[in-house]
Amino acid sequence: MTRLAAWLGVALFAVWVFWMLAPVLAPFVIAAVMAYVLHPLVLRLEGVAGGRLPRALAVVMVEALALLALLGLFLLLVPILVREWPLLQQQLPLLLDRLGDAINPLLAQLGLDVSLDLGDLKAQLVAYLSANREDWWTPLMSSLKLGGSVALALAGYAVLVPVALFFMLYDWTRLVNQVVELVPPAWRASFDSFMLESDEVLGEYLRGQLLVMLSLAVFYAVGLALFGLDLALPIGVFTGLAVFVPYLGFGLGLVLALLAGLLQMSPSEAVIMVAVVYGLGQLIESFVLTPRLVGERIGLHPLAVILALMAFGQLLGFVGVLIALPASAVLLVALRRLRRQYLQSDLYRKSGTGQSDQDSDQA
Repeated sequence: MTRLAAWLGVALFAVWVFWMLAPVLAPFVIAAVMAYVLHPLVLRLEGVAGGRLPRALAVVMVEALALLALLGLFLLLVPILVREWPLLQQQLPLLLDRLGDAINPLLAQLGLDVSLDLGDLKAQLVAYLSANREDWWTPLMSSLKLGGSVALALAGYAVLVPVALFFMLYDWTRLVNQVVELVPPAWRASFDSFMLESDEVLGEYLRGQLLVMLSLAVFYAVGLALFGLDLALPIGVFTGLAVFVPYLGFGLGLVLALLAGLLQMSPSEAVIMVAVVYGLGQLIESFVLTPRLVGERIGLHPLAVILALMAFGQLLGFVGVLIALPASAVLLVALRRLRRQYLQSDLYRKSGTGQSDQDSDQA
């Protein structure tokens, strides 16, 4: 019991330190997750090359491929922005006029003696969208100065994550071995079994998450195309693939679809399109795809999936949402083992035995 209390105290202290340093550790956590996913590719590439490929070159090739895949996801935004920006400049005045024409009758029906005049806002937005580079460069730089901490954090992520990912991929085997060496020899068999089971569960999670992303990419692209949206393919694929970033990817895809719809069709049709496609998409993802393809693969109940996302997000913010399901999968493996040990323990088997013996003696 003393040993158990000591280890429990060490674990709680480690969790507290991780929670306090979460903003600082975030790039390294992201790099560690990516290294765990990409390390098998490095080993396979080295195996295909028959040992003739230097480890550093294999790591660079795999990391470059991963970063290019992420860059390709963001490049899906390029045709959307290239096409929508001129349309936004042309149709923004009409959109604001339609907004005023739609809201003013509603205000009158509600008995509110208010007239919505969007003339000044329309003039300012048109001037801003029509400005040349010199006109918007100065306000942009001023906003970057005001939000310097945010810009610095993004720049830090852009530099630290690739650098940390390279070193973790290069030394992954050595880092894992150093952790394993800290495990007492008497616990080594149990530890190896636990890590093997955790690795299998995490592999199922990654495969399930990939199926969710591909399924949603097809759903959003087809759903938007059925409503006649010209940019259905890039917006739908981007939304589906970006769901690996919970909430952010979905929200950005929704905004892009709504903007494209407003510029192509009437406001009511655009709102109906977004409400139907993205409403159904969110329901399918939350209650069908993620619980079935991810939750069932790692043994998590659908309610446990939702609880894990909320709990880790509350504790660790954005990084917590990213690692919620993988961390929950490992925690589930630990809880399964604790449950088996408890059911086989004397505490479970012999509890109440004395009382039963006394009852039989009295009888």
